[in-house]
Amino acid sequence: MATRTTAAVPATGMATSRGPALGLWLVGIAIAAGGCGTSGNAARTSTAAVASTRSAEDTASADAAPSAHSFAWLHPARVPKGWQSVRLVGGATLAYPRGWSAMRGDRGTATAGLLDGHRRYEGYLNLTPRQGAETQANWRSFRVRHNAEEGERAVTLQASAAGLGFRVGRGACVRDAYTTATSTRYVEIACLVRGAHASSVIVGAAPSSDWQTQAPVIERAISAFAA
Repeated sequence: MATRTTAAVPATGMATSRGPALGLWLVGIAIAAGGCGTSGNAARTSTAAVASTRSAEDTASADAAPSAHSFAWLHPARVPKGWQSVRLVGGATLAYPRGWSAMRGDRGTATAGLLDGHRRYEGYLNLTPRQGAETQANWRSFRVRHNAEEGERAVTLQASAAGLGFRVGRGACVRDAYTTATSTRYVEIACLVRGAHASSVIVGAAPSSDWQTQAPVIERAISAFAA
């Protein structure tokens, strides 16, 4: 995890941010089991991991009926006065409001968050250049599968839409929910946006208990996003 707090970092926009680590962990289990003469347990572990990914794909397929009305809040507009901005090398810009702080993240990305007195996330924003096989066409299933592969549990797709207009370019968005390793339930909005020169993923998330409070801020930040 790029940002160290007492709470699990919400899923980022990167296609492979924690996937390799999870893969190595599963390989380690398989090797250890083989050395102890319990290869059957390793096979079951691998099968369970595959089943989890397939389950996420099934969830996306079942719940992914286009629901553009769920993104009626998206009104591309300039960054509000008083907000801060972080610009990536490629030009994509993440805006965040007063009270939020820029945070260290993976190289080439931008992250901002709002922490409570116990350094737990109340809100989270992340901007990452497109790096994997995600496309406008597969985004709704790709994002859910990605979160499951990151180790999130009970990933549920709540809404999705494509062809949405941003300040520069068009994008596809999903709203989903998942439970982290710390048993915190998050709601997120994740959008893949094609700009003038490249595609970027912007993600806004908050614990489900804080979603009603933080959603307007997250939606405003996404509306102000410039690819």
